[in-house]
Amino acid sequence: MADESFQDKTEPATPKKKEDARKKGQVARSKELSSIAVLTAGVIYLYFSAKGLTFNLAEFIRETFSRIPSLCASDHKMLSLFIESVERFLYLILPIMIVLSVVALLANYLQTGIIWSVDPLTPKASKINPLSGLKRMVSKRSFVELAKSIFKILIVGWAAFSTLKSEFIHIMPLMQQEQIQIISLLADISFKVTVKCCWVIAILAILDYIYQKWEFTENLKMTKQEVKDENKQTEGDPLVKSRIRSIQREMARRRMMEEVPKADVVITNPTHLAVALRYDSKEKMSAPIIVAKGANKVAERIRNVAEAHHIPLVENKPLAQNLYKLDLGEEVPPQFYQAVAEILAYVYGLKKDR
Repeated sequence: MADESFQDKTEPATPKKKEDARKKGQVARSKELSSIAVLTAGVIYLYFSAKGLTFNLAEFIRETFSRIPSLCASDHKMLSLFIESVERFLYLILPIMIVLSVVALLANYLQTGIIWSVDPLTPKASKINPLSGLKRMVSKRSFVELAKSIFKILIVGWAAFSTLKSEFIHIMPLMQQEQIQIISLLADISFKVTVKCCWVIAILAILDYIYQKWEFTENLKMTKQEVKDENKQTEGDPLVKSRIRSIQREMARRRMMEEVPKADVVITNPTHLAVALRYDSKEKMSAPIIVAKGANKVAERIRNVAEAHHIPLVENKPLAQNLYKLDLGEEVPPQFYQAVAEILAYVYGLKKDR
């Protein structure tokens, strides 16, 4: 048998393996998808609020600088102005910060759900080991990430260049335009470039997420031996489980044999099957119940116990075969009432004769 370490990982990850990986913070997640979500949210927010934000920011800068000359003589007033300026600036950018934060959290939540894990933050010697770091730098994953980054730069650069190229005819006359017209046109071109880049990055992000899911699934695959070992850990050794089931069956047989002396009659096949019935009108039974049943050796043990306790044995092959199909403790079905009643009447008659 080949050594376990050389086996191919051909088996899909088990639910336990996936859960263990999740507890360690290992999930399929695309950073590109989160980045494009934040970028798109920022562009949309600025599209609708850029005018008001620009006006408020300009007014804030103008007012702040206009107050500086009158405050130069007092350090206390300068400090108050600084604190006030910081507060007003934070007030201006707070809405967009909240929006971007919510979008970033939502983008990650939709990819991975809620994960509580401190394992990625746990200090590990391998993280500061130069050899481990060098190995990560020259690993297959590093080359894939490098190729992805280069490809992304090329694609995004092409998208930006193609947009600027189409707008070049409008850029040349800018030298003869007013400042407000230049700013307006540049803002419009910048917005077009940003939107086109967002579309391109969004497509790349979706492809990256699909790749991350595939790579994560491949990395979690297990060898056949690993699956067997995990089954042993979670469900127990098959030999031990077989022994436990054997002991449980033996205990069930003992309990069943203890009920045979309480039976009223044992119906036989005559040698292959034996079914013990008990009926007690004082317990308000609606029908006789099966207290023991068995085939072959178990049937022989039931007959021996019945004979030792003077329980009548009645041969009735069809009835024994039908009752044997029922479960222990189950009542005799109505279709067998007449046959069973005749047998019990015969048994009660024998008891009276004694």
